Amino acid sequence: MNDDQSKDSALSVSGGVNQQPSVNPNLGKRKKKEISVPEYVDGILKGDRSTLGQAITLAESNLKEHRDKAQQIIEKCLPHAGNSIRIGITGVPGVGKSTFIDSLGMHLIQKGNKLAVLAIDPSSERSKGSILGDKTRMESLSVQQNAFIRPSSSAGTLGGVARKTRESVFLCEAAGFDVIFVETVGVGQSETAVHSMVDFFLLLMLAGAGDELQGIKRGIMEMADALVITKADGANTEKAKRAAAEYKSAMHLFPPSPSKWVPEVLTCSSVNNDGIKEIWDMILKYKKFTRQNGYLQNKRNDQSRYWMIETIEDQLKSNFYNNDLVKEKLLDLQNKVSEKKISSFKAAQEIIDFYFKNQF
Repeated sequence: MNDDQSKDSALSVSGGVNQQPSVNPNLGKRKKKEISVPEYVDGILKGDRSTLGQAITLAESNLKEHRDKAQQIIEKCLPHAGNSIRIGITGVPGVGKSTFIDSLGMHLIQKGNKLAVLAIDPSSERSKGSILGDKTRMESLSVQQNAFIRPSSSAGTLGGVARKTRESVFLCEAAGFDVIFVETVGVGQSETAVHSMVDFFLLLMLAGAGDELQGIKRGIMEMADALVITKADGANTEKAKRAAAEYKSAMHLFPPSPSKWVPEVLTCSSVNNDGIKEIWDMILKYKKFTRQNGYLQNKRNDQSRYWMIETIEDQLKSNFYNNDLVKEKLLDLQNKVSEKKISSFKAAQEIIDFYFKNQF
């Protein structure tokens, strides 16, 4: 069929409509607008949860440019921080920390408070991964407008406290949250870190789980401002009361607290909300007591100095291990230690001397 015939034929094929590309050619070319420091600060002070979450992500980042920006944000937010009561909550796995926080948190929301929960999830030493499932276990709180739940990976830090949690506390306070909960991974590691960033340290305990007084380290009990026996309901009610009596006797064996506060022992049922009001009333009593005797402000001042030293040590450690010359020298010394050509202690001293020689 020639060209003239094909034009007249009913069987000729139309050229059709030009097809659009299946992939947007501009995809990936649009760069997300970077939020400036003043915009971050303005959003946080207005209580915008999205901006707050992004600022905390910057503070948790290991990238230098993110950290520098986060520090600028925190510095501008500091004058607006400090107006909350900071409560550390810890306890053995299975004690019901998330359920307890959900119950106590709802009590606070109903009273008109704004609550931020910084929940620290354990991270794997092998993969550094973390489940971050606390938010799903706080079903009632997670849908509240006046509650902000931020799960973070502990990243292997001592005491299960995320490295930047203290900075997150300041950001949450600047955003208008007047109660801050810091939930730790649980008893087993040193809880000194969380104790050094909160006003009130609450230890949750289980009844009927073996020898009550041997079930937890003495040092953690000495740090506690209060002990709460959880799951005090049903057949467990009497066990909880007996456990509380035993703990009350044990607390008298410890030296007096620097705050002059005598730690209290209470029971509760987070499921039935029994004892929750009494626990909050006790925390308010502690806040009033330590404000009047000046302990609360002195404690916060001590904490600021403590975290300054911790930050210096953290920066020195990061700078040391990220130094290219140190990396090369360290590998060489590790091989020599493995081959028993040099002792571990001498190798350590040699690389430290090498580091400072090349730094200054």
